[in-house]
Amino acid sequence: MSSISSKEVFPTIHSFYMPVNMTGLDAEYLGNPQDDKQHYHRILIVWGGNGSLSFNDKQYEIARGSVFLCDSASQLELRLKSHSLLKGLVIEYNCITADGHIPSDLKYSVPLQRCSPGLLRLAGELESIWREPQISGPFRTQQLFIELLIELHYVIAAKQQPSKDWLLEVIHYMENHYAEDLTREQLAELANVSPEHLSRTFRKYTGRTFNGYLTLVRIRSAQSRILIGTADLNTLANEVGYKEGFYLSRKFKETIGLSPTAYRRTDKRIVALNINHTASLVALGLSPELGVYTSWLEQVMQKENIPIGGKLNSYGHSGTSYYGAITDAHPDVIFSYSKDEGNKSLLPIAPVLELPFMTMNWREQFHMIAQVVNREQQADEWFAKYDELIVKGNHLLDQSLGHRGTAIIWEIGSSKAYCISNSYGRGAQILYDDLGFRPTNEMLEQGIATRGYIEVDIESMVNYPADHIFITDLPSFPEGEQRINRLFSSPNWLKLEAVSNNRVYLLNEPEMFWGYDPISSHAQLHELLHVLMQHHKFT
Repeated sequence: MSSISSKEVFPTIHSFYMPVNMTGLDAEYLGNPQDDKQHYHRILIVWGGNGSLSFNDKQYEIARGSVFLCDSASQLELRLKSHSLLKGLVIEYNCITADGHIPSDLKYSVPLQRCSPGLLRLAGELESIWREPQISGPFRTQQLFIELLIELHYVIAAKQQPSKDWLLEVIHYMENHYAEDLTREQLAELANVSPEHLSRTFRKYTGRTFNGYLTLVRIRSAQSRILIGTADLNTLANEVGYKEGFYLSRKFKETIGLSPTAYRRTDKRIVALNINHTASLVALGLSPELGVYTSWLEQVMQKENIPIGGKLNSYGHSGTSYYGAITDAHPDVIFSYSKDEGNKSLLPIAPVLELPFMTMNWREQFHMIAQVVNREQQADEWFAKYDELIVKGNHLLDQSLGHRGTAIIWEIGSSKAYCISNSYGRGAQILYDDLGFRPTNEMLEQGIATRGYIEVDIESMVNYPADHIFITDLPSFPEGEQRINRLFSSPNWLKLEAVSNNRVYLLNEPEMFWGYDPISSHAQLHELLHVLMQHHKFT
């Protein structure tokens, strides 16, 4: 047996990547290099809010889906938009090679915009496991980080390919003007390409012909309108781009396999892309084929012997596997919040019923979901029982508290505290809508009713006095714990009337209070009444 000579050894030219630090995205810390600190490459990922980023004195707008890559020497500074809540993650990572070559980091000269929901889900799961490593195996952090880098590599490669911006503009135009009389020639002229080139490119990049995709968009819209009770067939036809109901019915049956009437009456296979819609279905006695669950909701269901359907981990999939998991569920309808960037990509699978967030409260969302799944009677019965509890709770509060006064709900992160309104839930919908408490003047003056929340430094919580203070979530990072402990022992905090009157309630039940749905609202009501009607000592 011959030995391998040194000339046959493969050269070591590979780069290896290792995350060394992760922190929540805020204006105070972006991992900027310091003289006494080793320099690392950085990835900035935004999954909520909007603002601007100063990179070596150049300004860039960033929002949900923005990703910025920079080397170790770059200076970064965040600037929030007025009243914006910017959420995301800063990852610091090290590049090494085994043979001493200069390693190569990921590079892109400007922020990547509108990155895939799959990339954001990977970043969210990575942040969770970094914060609480015990929730996963020992190599999950490295695995997720590499999956994130692979996804970023594909995004950068796609950006560097010849532009297909005109095709995206055509698709966007179709999705917003499908009720009009659209032709291939009209949109080819809009895109400044020939009709033949439009057809070839459209088929290559969407897998459908121009007319096939237009039909799909129209039929999906018709399905959504049928599910929420749109009027007669001729009216529906005009709303989605057809001249009369008979033609719509024919195209509907060709696409769906059922007539519009039969489609409305049949039981639906449901996919719910967020916990609130999953919980609404569970309250109606249904388990979705695929749904998003919190561990708290699972515990409630197990306690009540309610079967749990397929589980969709919002942060555990790449873009491709996320799409595949939904496809494998064979849904007849998908529930999602409106303006979710991933909704359009799901149109080939099933109609996406988008429920407005903030403008539609949890009762209205629950009622609409019940209408879609033909369980309006069950929803009415649920509301009747819930409202009985509200009447009973108010009667007991009249006896124990009398005048309700003001209340404020805080959710506290690692460096910021968020004051929540009833349009975001967190128990505020119960305090303000059901139990007669009022927001404070400071909250109203800062426009909490229109924005849904107020973001402040932890130390600034003392500037929002209220008769009752509720804290639903406490920080888990050491720095945040230290800041909140300093706040609780500060003279300004101790001078608050709510503190001296033992009316500060440390609930710290984040998963229960995250829910904005029937099951969570029921549990939140019980928890709030429990602490309000007993002598509560703040510690």
